[in-house]
Amino acid sequence: MRFGGPEALELHDDWLRPRPQYHQVLVKVTAAAVNNTDIWTRRGAYGLPEDPTAQAGWPGSFDFPRIQGGDITGIVVEVGHGVTDELLGRRVLVDPAIYGCESEDASPVGYLGSEADGGFAQYVAVDATHAHDVQDSPLSDEQLACLPVAFGTAIGMLERADVRGGETVLVTGASGGVGLALVQLAAARGALVLAITSGSKGDAVLANGQPRSSTGTHPVSSPRSVPPPRRGWTWLLTSPVDRGSPP
Repeated sequence: MRFGGPEALELHDDWLRPRPQYHQVLVKVTAAAVNNTDIWTRRGAYGLPEDPTAQAGWPGSFDFPRIQGGDITGIVVEVGHGVTDELLGRRVLVDPAIYGCESEDASPVGYLGSEADGGFAQYVAVDATHAHDVQDSPLSDEQLACLPVAFGTAIGMLERADVRGGETVLVTGASGGVGLALVQLAAARGALVLAITSGSKGDAVLANGQPRSSTGTHPVSSPRSVPPPRRGWTWLLTSPVDRGSPP
């Protein structure tokens, strides 16, 4: 078990089913997305402060063996001590972050699939407070599983920048997972969003940048042509020639 490419992955059918510990729930995984974070973790591509080329996990050290997968949707099938039966049988979306304390402002010190086993398995045990009930969501399990890491990254960026209503946010690569999340979340905060993407993806970005309180969005071809800011609106900056390149 080692860092590397896809050849470093191993498939096991002899892994013991995890048992939920105190304040944990056991989730039967119904969908798990592959995020760029999973690829970087597998490669050990995060480096070290003193040696950026060193193979290392996100916080530095990394323990093998490890089940990857930070984006998880599933059904709660068992609860540990200290947890009520409220979530039993419910569909949940898992927050993959591991926090250093219980403060609302706590920053992640690790992630499922990196510092703890994740969702590339039939079952995963997680803290009960990280299993969010999405039983009534209209989104499919696969759609929901695309959200946690991308939106968590976007929220962290907006909070670090302390983005507020009326401010202007420029989002490059706006059609990617984190980019779309930034467009949605910044617009929801009432910011003016300038979203850069290729022309073929413009409609999708505009659709995601229109908050419920807004009356519309507007494409522009140049930053110079951006109209005066309007709270909660998204202006789209599209490339004049769409060469089909990644966002």
